Amino acid sequence: MENYETLSEAINQLKAQGYTEDFNLMENCIACRNGDFKIFHDEFHVDKFFRFEDETNPSDQSILYAISSPKHHIKGVLVNGYGIYSDTIANEMMDKLNVH
Repeated sequence: MENYETLSEAINQLKAQGYTEDFNLMENCIACRNGDFKIFHDEFHVDKFFRFEDETNPSDQSILYAISSPKHHIKGVLVNGYGIYSDTIANEMMDKLNVH
């Protein structure tokens, strides 16, 4: 798996690989294009993920997901902090994003 020093470096490299959409996590789906396009748990795959940990500032800890949806012919990234499950999300979404 690739190893990136910073979150922005990883995002730039993934965008160069075709992961061009910026996804946002919703309760029961991921959304892009200002929320106009929604993809549900059974319509996407987590292709890769990267953890970024800043030992000096715990609030800078995050996970970057590289996500694709063959059904919708779309690829993008989802960035979220380690507190991803503090918000209410559907069990299916939690299972899908619970990567080790």
